[in-house]
Amino acid sequence: MVDEHHLSERRACRLVGLSRDCYRHPPALDAATQALSARIVEIAHERRRFGYRRIHDLLRPEFSGVNHKRVYRLYRNANLAVRRRRKGKRPVNERVPLQLASTVNEVWSMDFVSDSLANGRRLKYLTVADDFSHECVDIAVDFGISGQYVTRVLEQAARFRGYPLAVRTDNGPEFTSRIFMARTQKHGLLKAKLSH
Repeated sequence: MVDEHHLSERRACRLVGLSRDCYRHPPALDAATQALSARIVEIAHERRRFGYRRIHDLLRPEFSGVNHKRVYRLYRNANLAVRRRRKGKRPVNERVPLQLASTVNEVWSMDFVSDSLANGRRLKYLTVADDFSHECVDIAVDFGISGQYVTRVLEQAARFRGYPLAVRTDNGPEFTSRIFMARTQKHGLLKAKLSH
């Protein structure tokens, strides 16, 4: 309006309902917000399947008191979104041998086994095994086992034996749930993939 219609700054600001101070000094991101925004973009590129809620979970230890609504706003401002998976043939990867555990309680493997009753109802077994001693640390049996259930089993086993340095799992939904990821992060557990 000032440039094209040659109105005064005062009149143009009054017409659009903008203070002259805001017009002269447009808002700029502070250093903390810029650092948070850069970290959100960095995590989103590293973990392409994570939405803003999972990114918020990862940011909490680093940026104390960060609000999920603020993370969402910066996530959207950066034009980030979870990309849809395309179904396609995966290239045949050469199998890499697992790094062997050298002591007891160094690595635990967690996986599911299933069976069914005579009436056809399915049972799920969560098995937890020590990779060094091949000892069964715990087995949980139920009709359904969620990420929260897996977390409780892990904590129950750790109550008697202490936490391992790493937990080896596959990419099942129970092991990629927010509650399980938050708990492994809290106790500093490394997460490795099972070899199938």
